[in-house]
Amino acid sequence: MPTFLAFLRAVNLGPKRVFPKDDIRRVVESLGFEGVATYINTGNVRFTTPMRSRARIESTLEAAFAADRGFDVPTIVFTQTEFRSIAADVAELAAAHPGLARHYVSLLKDELSSAQAAAVEATSGDLGRMVVRGRAAHALLGDGYRSGEVDPLAATKLLGVATNRTHTVVTALAERWC
Repeated sequence: MPTFLAFLRAVNLGPKRVFPKDDIRRVVESLGFEGVATYINTGNVRFTTPMRSRARIESTLEAAFAADRGFDVPTIVFTQTEFRSIAADVAELAAAHPGLARHYVSLLKDELSSAQAAAVEATSGDLGRMVVRGRAAHALLGDGYRSGEVDPLAATKLLGVATNRTHTVVTALAERWC
């Protein structure tokens, strides 16, 4: 059976969208998925399933999460191969841009059109650079970035459904699960 990695958007960010990793694991297992594992409490889960359609897996998970939590939980799914490629891009971009203040990776539900990707990359400026590769958009933030600043390049609104992870989390997940 193929292995997938799912990333939940906007969970555990405040008192109303709480979804602990043990509950995520329980819900995913209740669907009959196997080999379920979670990593830190930001909505990262690995599993195997005989399903092959990413859209079907995402909608199945989203329906189960909403039923369990009472709020929508957008979910973005990758194969191990797809996620390994994202992690390779993270390593390549980090090597090409030493000394970054931050490197965030927005994991995208849908690949952007070339025009959308160009618009995202056009938000690059003094604070940093946006790079789009497949279903990932990398925010490479330089010295002008202030820690805790949300969306300093104003690119998020252009990404569609997406969830952020740091380069550290992406690298750790690829090492553990790919």
